[in-house]
Amino acid sequence: MTHLDAALDAVVAGLGGERRDGQRQMAHAVSHAMETGEHLLVQAGTGTGKSVAYLVPAILRAVQRNRTVVVSTATLALQRQLVGRDLPRIAEALLPIIGREPTFAVAKGRHNYVCKARLNADFETPDDDAAALFAAPTTALGKEAKRVRTWAFLTETGDREDLEPAPDPRIWRGISVSGSECIGATKCPYGDECFAEQARALAADVDVVVTNHAMLVIHALEGVPLLPDHDVVIIDEGHELADRVTAQATEELSVGGVERAANRCRRIVDADIVQLLDDAADGLSLLFTELAKPYPRRIARDADDEYVITQSALVPSLSAIRDAANNALVALAAIAKSDADATPELQANRVSARVAVTEVFDVTGRLLSLKDYDVAWLERSEGRQPSIHIAPLTVSGLLAENLFGENTVVVTSATLTLGGTFDATAQALGLKPEPRALNPDAFHDDPEDEPTSAAAPTWTSLDVGTPFDPSKQGMLYVASHLAPPGRDGTSPEQLSELRDLVVASGGRALALFSSWRAVDLAEQELRPALMELGIELHVQRRGMPVSDLVRRFAEDETSVLLGTLSLWQGVDVPGESCSLVVIDRIPFPRPDDPLMAARQSRVDAAGGSGFMSVAVPRAALLLAQGAGRLIRTQADRGVVAVLDSRLVTARYSNYLRQSMPPFYATTDKDTVVSSLQRLAESRG
Repeated sequence: MTHLDAALDAVVAGLGGERRDGQRQMAHAVSHAMETGEHLLVQAGTGTGKSVAYLVPAILRAVQRNRTVVVSTATLALQRQLVGRDLPRIAEALLPIIGREPTFAVAKGRHNYVCKARLNADFETPDDDAAALFAAPTTALGKEAKRVRTWAFLTETGDREDLEPAPDPRIWRGISVSGSECIGATKCPYGDECFAEQARALAADVDVVVTNHAMLVIHALEGVPLLPDHDVVIIDEGHELADRVTAQATEELSVGGVERAANRCRRIVDADIVQLLDDAADGLSLLFTELAKPYPRRIARDADDEYVITQSALVPSLSAIRDAANNALVALAAIAKSDADATPELQANRVSARVAVTEVFDVTGRLLSLKDYDVAWLERSEGRQPSIHIAPLTVSGLLAENLFGENTVVVTSATLTLGGTFDATAQALGLKPEPRALNPDAFHDDPEDEPTSAAAPTWTSLDVGTPFDPSKQGMLYVASHLAPPGRDGTSPEQLSELRDLVVASGGRALALFSSWRAVDLAEQELRPALMELGIELHVQRRGMPVSDLVRRFAEDETSVLLGTLSLWQGVDVPGESCSLVVIDRIPFPRPDDPLMAARQSRVDAAGGSGFMSVAVPRAALLLAQGAGRLIRTQADRGVVAVLDSRLVTARYSNYLRQSMPPFYATTDKDTVVSSLQRLAESRG
């Protein structure tokens, strides 16, 4: 028995679990990767226990090498699970094995903590967010501000996650700062009491640091040293990494952003300089009015349809904004140079102003010098003013150079294979060489004996499967008799099919839709029928946090939950509350999605198929994630129903189905209805 096996046995026993072959295979593969320097992509289905499978070898390596291992997650929920539940229990179990208790900490951005300087300061130039703190106490916003401020003065951690319910973002922004806005602990009168600095100090010398993808991106890609020295990074929820990096690299220009810059400069620089920013904001607002609908619209050098805006149409307004921002930056720099004895409060105001103006200056400069690898578009989200966005066409090169080029990286998720291979995921991450598939039986008895490769790191892949049996626990039903979905949205036939399935299941259904309109139509269709049956209907609303909605759905075993894209991933409802997952259509990217459209166009221009290379893998990932909501434990049984006949008729259907769990497949509605009825009867 190897040292790793002994450690795994101790942890599994300490957790009250049982031996899982997939978990053990994965743990050895992770250890092997760390010793050889080969990157690893490992797919571990639900129930594998992948957290233990990577945390145990990570801890052993950290203790042996006296060097921190970084674990990155996409969601705060998993971050909380690792730090609050998994790591404490694993550390306790490993104490007899390694002779000391392993240490760990969480690393989050500064904006996640209360800034005591902001909390106690009377800012001379409050923007809208800061002003929200002083709203009338009789208003809803004022009551929220009082609640948050009371907690902020009493908290011992200053961590936003410790405040329940979560604070209004406007209030939180008024008592927190970003990393770029902070004047530094040495200059701040509250530096010795800073919550963010205390958290960073705790993470400076531990075995395992748990962070998030956004923080990792800033550290690795932007060169900001936010994490302790390390050479191994484990990426959990790795299917989301490329999207999170893209989001981090996306910049936005809005009227509100320019106005915020002007407000933060007021009383700091000359009035005529602030007036230029005000005028630039007015000019941008007028431009948005002139451009009007449709949204979203690509911005390109040449326009060939109504969904594309020529870059030249934006130049006058963008140039005015950039020039105004430049003047403000020059003025702020001169003030900072001439007044070194400014109070910390005044320094904070000036830093805040400089950051806001710099953001405006940088994004306008980027828009004015639009590169081939940039994608820009005009967008107007629900309840928001129009804004201009710019994002990189791809982040694979950035990841390949700055993340995989500097560390040994283990990427894991339940959904890394698309169409039966790791190719699409690897390409998105910048891993282009052909991989070597791992043989789980080929590892040495002792991973410390593995040779270290002096050559450039390569990548390997491993799929450890799942301890569940999807073919016996679940059924995939494709409504092949329905006409393919059209652009008009959900059809009456689809809605009727949905009603029949939900009624047969006695509720206990999660229905996932590709649009808000589809959710509204489904609610109209289902609510009367469910009211007659005494079944509660939960409906996701625009802007609604999903955590409480999912909790209520899980607690009511016969209820039905309707939602959109945010419910396709991360919903974990084991047991009898979810025996039916309905997907209204194959979740291809919207035709008007500027970024996806640009990526497809790039592949088409190179002679390939943008649809097959971009749209189909994206849809496959979402289908896999959506279908993965069904089977969460050994006892779960149920049906995944896809109301889109293209899943069995289209040329790409095999690719999509190979990306989903291997459920028993059928197109016979009667079989599915009777199965759901029997399952409902067995559950009472």
